[in-house]
Amino acid sequence: MEIAKRVVSIGAHSLDAELLGGPLILKYAKQGSHCTLIHVTQGRLEDPGATEEEKQAYLKSLLDQNQRAAKALGGDTIWLGYVSSSMPSLEDFARRLEGYFEEEKVELVITHWRGSMHPRHINTHDAVTLAVKHLRKKGNPIRLVYGETFEDLQGFIPQAYYSLSSGETEQWFEALKEYQVFKGEINDFPYIPYYTTNLKVRGIESGNDCNTVGYMYASQIEERLW
Repeated sequence: MEIAKRVVSIGAHSLDAELLGGPLILKYAKQGSHCTLIHVTQGRLEDPGATEEEKQAYLKSLLDQNQRAAKALGGDTIWLGYVSSSMPSLEDFARRLEGYFEEEKVELVITHWRGSMHPRHINTHDAVTLAVKHLRKKGNPIRLVYGETFEDLQGFIPQAYYSLSSGETEQWFEALKEYQVFKGEINDFPYIPYYTTNLKVRGIESGNDCNTVGYMYASQIEERLW
């Protein structure tokens, strides 16, 4: 791993940033880096009959889960305040991120790959990538990599592999389990079996005999493999 004192992982919804960047966040945090998990939007209560009070309670619960997960990974967290129904234009979204990256002196960004089944993931990818591209054109050496989630697999090709010790694996999963959805309490997607198995698959691919995660380079921006 290269040195990066300021690292952010940006996900479209709660849990995304932790799935995408959790392994790198915890590794950098242990080295003393300032790490932040950024959530673009928060989920909403799907019950059409939910009262405003119930909706606010659900939002508060998600924000609490954000905080606990970030703490477990050794970082902090922010919500950008957006909701899916009222996202800004791509240009405005990218401009806000660019300003944040400059102000915070961010050195490494982790976000979604574009090959996603979810429109908000694609929107986040596009805005982050555009912001980083603008900064690099201005001479800022900020780096960008794309993490892996089960919703962003179209065309995702791992190019950088990172092994996780048993302790790091446990730390990552303990952070993920701060989310009700990851534990299967919101829907029936098998998050824990899927990501446990994926750690083994990436290990086989990379020739590691331990749990492994894969990341994809933003090669169109970098113009090189770093």
